[in-house]
Amino acid sequence: MNTESLALDFKSATLYAIRVVLHSADPERLNAALAKRMADAGSFFENEPVVIDASRVDEKIDWAALVAALREHNLPPIGVVAEGANLEAARAAGLTPVELSTPAARPVPVVDTAPPNDVSTPVPSVPAAAVETALAPTDTSAADAETEKPVTAKAGAAASKTEPMPAREASSTTSAPSPTQAAPHSSSALVITKPLRSGQRVYARHTDLVVIGMVSQGAEVIADGNIHIYGPLRGKAMAGARGDTSARIFTTHLDAELLAVAGVYRVVEDKLDRSLQNQAALVRLDGDTLRIEALKA
Repeated sequence: MNTESLALDFKSATLYAIRVVLHSADPERLNAALAKRMADAGSFFENEPVVIDASRVDEKIDWAALVAALREHNLPPIGVVAEGANLEAARAAGLTPVELSTPAARPVPVVDTAPPNDVSTPVPSVPAAAVETALAPTDTSAADAETEKPVTAKAGAAASKTEPMPAREASSTTSAPSPTQAAPHSSSALVITKPLRSGQRVYARHTDLVVIGMVSQGAEVIADGNIHIYGPLRGKAMAGARGDTSARIFTTHLDAELLAVAGVYRVVEDKLDRSLQNQAALVRLDGDTLRIEALKA
């Protein structure tokens, strides 16, 4: 049969979506938490498809109100993870039950003792199926972590709690750099050789991102792998966007608005400790805690 004459066809596809994890069924608390998450994350995940994970909630959920609130924040719901009566109510509200896999870490290339002329090939990254943000009460009582020691009350008073945040998946609405701004240096990194201005966004898919120049306030840099910034980082940076917990952010001049690794983020509302502010720094994950450490020669 000639398939060219058909009006449609089926092809395999992988969908990446934000998982919004509910910890409460109270509409007011959910709306407040949603507003806070969106304010903290800025435009990192606007217009991303959403899967609502209600598996931790036993109380009855007002699905119509929740769906309306998500759409109001430009987060279109496409599916649900729920059980029992909540699952049936979600179906009635037009949500489709889905199964989500656990985000997979990007494989790390193995360095061996081969002769100098034997160049190994980096292992490509493995994407995760979803990333997670939690809609929980907006309690910020937990301490932030800038280094291996807990942040003091003075340093962390105005900073938000380190929380999971969804990664920004590339789409037709994502701002891409012009050919004069960026070109793949090799299969292992995307290199940007010009400063990024406010409102610009660059996403390095399946690879690392290297920026040689300033990332201005209001600019966003995102990578599935590591992020290296040789210049001031004054905007937002997210490494490990598809769930790679081993990803890191490096910068020679730290003055960021927001830092995130594998969805765990921190909004920097106050200046960091003197040993970190405007200094060379490394950002990494330690379990579920975001660590910000000084880079010393």
